[in-house]
Amino acid sequence: MVIPNSTNGLGDAVLDLDGLDALIGALRADGHLVIGPVLRDNAITLAEVESVVDLPAGWGVDAGPGRYRVRRRSDDAVFGHSAGPQSWKSFLHPSRRTLVSSDSGGFHVPDEPAAKYAFLGARACDIAAIAKLTQVLRSTGRTPFVVAAQCTEPGEVCFCASMRTGPAVESGYDVALTERIDDEGHRFLASAGTPAGAALLARLPGRAAQERDVVLAESDVAAAADRMGRVMPEVDLRALLAASRDSAHWESVAQRCLTCGNCTMVCPTCFCATTEDVTDLSGGHAERAQRWASCFEIDFSGLHGGAVRTSGASRYRQWMTHKLGTWHDQFGTSGCVGCGRCIAWCPVGIDITAEAAALTDLLGGRP
Repeated sequence: MVIPNSTNGLGDAVLDLDGLDALIGALRADGHLVIGPVLRDNAITLAEVESVVDLPAGWGVDAGPGRYRVRRRSDDAVFGHSAGPQSWKSFLHPSRRTLVSSDSGGFHVPDEPAAKYAFLGARACDIAAIAKLTQVLRSTGRTPFVVAAQCTEPGEVCFCASMRTGPAVESGYDVALTERIDDEGHRFLASAGTPAGAALLARLPGRAAQERDVVLAESDVAAAADRMGRVMPEVDLRALLAASRDSAHWESVAQRCLTCGNCTMVCPTCFCATTEDVTDLSGGHAERAQRWASCFEIDFSGLHGGAVRTSGASRYRQWMTHKLGTWHDQFGTSGCVGCGRCIAWCPVGIDITAEAAALTDLLGGRP
C-alpha cells in the first residue's frame, strides 16, 4: 500500500527493502544525485547510489586507534556500520576546485551549477557536522535532501553522546530511518522531519507505523548512547585548553604525532583551505584552484618572518585547541561532533578523548 500523508499522526511509516529502493528511485526521479554508503577499496565510502543493491548489506566496521577494518556481519543490515574515512564534507566543501583558468582564449570562471544532492544514510554526528560546516562557510551550494540513518550500533571510536550530537538525529533531516532486523523481518522506521520528507514518504510503498514500531526504534537508539566506545571528559573543554596552553603534555603528544594532517583531512568540520596557481609544461594553460589546507602543514602559519608554529607540539595544540576551545569564540559551539574519525585514521593512534583526559588529570580534574 502507499503510505498516507502524515501516516498515523506520528509522522512515521515502515518500509521494507523494496520501500527503501523506492525511496532511492523517487529521489533520483526528482533529479537528485543520491550519495550514500558503498563498499569500496575495503572501506565504507560515500558514492553515488542508484538502488538498494549498491548499499553495503551485511558489512560492518571494526575501528580503533590507528585501525579500521570492514567485516562481515551476521545479518544483512545496510546501515550497520560506523563512520568511514569519508564524510559529507567532500561534497559540500570539495578537496579541490578550480576558481579561474586561463589559456589562449582568455580567462574562464567555472559556471557549473551546484549538484542537487540527496544524502542517504547520514548519521547524527555527520548531520551536526553539516550544520557546523554550513555555518562556517555561510553557503555550501544547494541544500541537500537528507535521509538520516539513526545510529543503533556505535563503533569503538565513537563519542557523539558526550558531544551532545547523537546518537539520535533530532534536526537537520528530511527523513530519518531506523533499521531493525528481527523475527518480524528487515524493515526501517521512516520519520519525516520536513514537509518535503513527508511528501516523499507519501509516495512510497509501505505501511503506517504502529506504536510498537516507534517504541522499538527509540529503544534501540537510546541503548546506543550507553555503548559508545569513547567518552570526552565532562569538563569545560574551552577552559581546559586555555589553562593547558603551556602544559608539558604537548611535547608528549609531539613525540608520537607525525604531523601528517590525516586528522584534519577526515574531520567532517575542518574547513581550512588555501589557493594555488599551477600551469602546464608549455605555459599555455594556467589555473588558480582552492584546495584543503591543514594546520599541521609547516607553512600554514607562515607570515613575512616565517612559520609561527614550527614544532609538532605547537601544531597539534593549535588543532585541538581550536577544535574544542576557540571554535566557541568564533562560532558559538564546539567544532567536534564525536565521530571518532581522527582516532581511527591517525597512523599512530592518537586519541583526542585520551589527550583531553590526560590534560584534565594534569589539572587535578578541574580546568
